[in-house]
Amino acid sequence: MAYSEDFRKAAIEYIDKGHSEKELVEAFGIYGSRVREWRKLLQKTGSLEPQYKETRKSKIDMKELAAALERKPDATLEELAKPFGVTESAVHYAMERLKVTVKKTVHV
Repeated sequence: MAYSEDFRKAAIEYIDKGHSEKELVEAFGIYGSRVREWRKLLQKTGSLEPQYKETRKSKIDMKELAAALERKPDATLEELAKPFGVTESAVHYAMERLKVTVKKTVHV
């Protein structure tokens, strides 16, 4: 959960007025370490705006994976992984996101 800029500013000002960290917890429900993080953020960026980590782009194009599964529905994870240059487990998780099951009947 990201706290608003106003909340962050108010918490910093509260500590600056000489209140203890114990009082901060009671008043705001946050610890002093959080305020110290926000001070660093303010020094680094000049803003208290919440920072979000950039997500990494998937190596597997879901449309291409779906097309590969349509072309060859009985392909193994190994066969599907090679063209994308990824591991079999990466293909497995991508197939889960596509809601595709890989259960096969074993004939003995």
